[in-house]
Amino acid sequence: MCRSIKTLRPPALPHEATEDDVRAAALQFVRKVSGFRAPAAHNREVFDRAVDEIAEATARLLDDLEIRGAHSAHTARPEPQPAP
Repeated sequence: MCRSIKTLRPPALPHEATEDDVRAAALQFVRKVSGFRAPAAHNREVFDRAVDEIAEATARLLDDLEIRGAHSAHTARPEPQPAP
């Protein structure tokens, strides 16, 4: 595991992970897997696409996780009520 990637789910973070937190973790993951801190120009597109895809998958994972003893991200948000 890359030491720069931190746990993004409660209670490891005192707040909900931000988009920047998720993107930073995705970037660190791609750097570790690819072995490149910054890709060459001819690899930039695939590198950036990998970061985007991993960030999206990570965001979905965090949204869908249910943590025992805590409210899930879905139940923590109040549902909008119809006007009477």
